[in-house]
Amino acid sequence: MVQRADINSVLSEIRNMRSQMMENQRIEQDNNIRGRVDGPSRVQETPETPRFSDMLSQAVGSVNELQQASSDLKTAYDMGDPNVDITRVMIASEKSSISFEALTQVRNRVVKAYEDIMNMPV
Repeated sequence: MVQRADINSVLSEIRNMRSQMMENQRIEQDNNIRGRVDGPSRVQETPETPRFSDMLSQAVGSVNELQQASSDLKTAYDMGDPNVDITRVMIASEKSSISFEALTQVRNRVVKAYEDIMNMPV
């Protein structure tokens, strides 16, 4: 037999949980404010800005990883692996396709910007 919870008890539990969360957030905010007021002021170091070439190589690497994962899933599905279903294969394939298309568009924009800069009169 299935026992159902009374809706009022469920609602009261939800309200109690919400009030506990609100109390925890208030305490955390108070501690943050107290830490900012009482604590010593720290000099914030500016994070080093990543170079464009590093960002581009990281993007190419992630696209490559997505394509390899997609290829591995396709191969596993073709070999009859019971742990790989067609939905995972199709999602991985679409992710790799979309990421490759986005990377191609970025490359096209970079090349266009380079051409515009090179064609500027000096």
